This record gives sequence, C-alpha cells and structure tokens, in this order.
Amino acid sequence: MWQKMLEKSRLMTTIAATMRFILIDKIVEIEAGRRIKAVKNVSLAEEYLGDHFPTFPVLPGVLLLEGLIESASWLVRATENFAHSMILLEEARNVKYKSFLAPGSQIEYTVEAKTIEENISSFTGTGVSGGVAIVEARFGLRHFNLADKDSTMAATDAKIIVEMKKRWELLKI
Repeated sequence: MWQKMLEKSRLMTTIAATMRFILIDKIVEIEAGRRIKAVKNVSLAEEYLGDHFPTFPVLPGVLLLEGLIESASWLVRATENFAHSMILLEEARNVKYKSFLAPGSQIEYTVEAKTIEENISSFTGTGVSGGVAIVEARFGLRHFNLADKDSTMAATDAKIIVEMKKRWELLKI
C-alpha cells in the first residue's frame, strides 16, 4: 500500500514539474485536426534567462522545442475534446535551431498535424520571429489517461483535464 502511495506522490510531483513553464502565451489560429498557430513573448523577467546566458540571454533551445510541443498538445486537446489528461513527447526528429531568440522578441509557432490518432500523433512545426526561422522539428506525441493503467487515478485525470480547460480559456483566440 505504501509503495502505491509513494508512486502516486512521485507521479503528481512529475506532473507538477512538467508544467513549471508555460511556453505559449496565446493561440492565434487553430483548425482542429490540422494546424495551430501560437505565440510566445520572451521577457527578460523569465527566470531561466538569468542562467542562459547571463551576458547573452536567449530562450534555451529545449524551451523552443517545448513551445512547439505545447502548441501541438493544444491541437490534440481541441481535436479530441480534452479526452486525455496526459500528452507527452514521444520522439523528436530533425530538430534544427536556426537562430537565437532574445528578450523582447516574439516567436510564432506553426504546427501542422501529420496524424492525430487515439493515443499517438505526429507533427511538423516551425518557430519564426520577425520573419527569421528560429526552430523547426518533426515530432510525435503520445496521449493517454493515468486511469488507463490504474483506475484509482481517474479523479486525477479529471482534475488535470479541468485545469487544462481553464488554461484553454485563457489561451484560445
């Protein structure tokens, strides 16, 4: 029993940690099942810029990729009517960082769905700032509910979905 409680505690810590940074500010265009455009404004006040790099602050490459992933996740949620609590990166391929993104800049992410199936999806995405390509990638996501493996997690799934719907109301057009 204690082991199961410890596993749930670790899972909830992981879920909370994955949502530490929100890397899109607004969804500016969406066509369910096909494509999404979202924007992120980069501010010097963002805490990760203090370390990356102190004399030349830029949005870290992994967070540029995460902006594409978050955009695609919202496309999946809109397409599937929030059917899954978990949408996670399955794989990333051909990730190319083409330029830096400094504070004061805005990046527009455009993500196109190649496929969106029940538990897996694949995408191509680009991030552009001021007409300059910053990042591009091909990637896949997997989506599921925690209760798929442990029925006692159904309430957690429901809580996460409610929170995602609240965030959706803030982000959508």
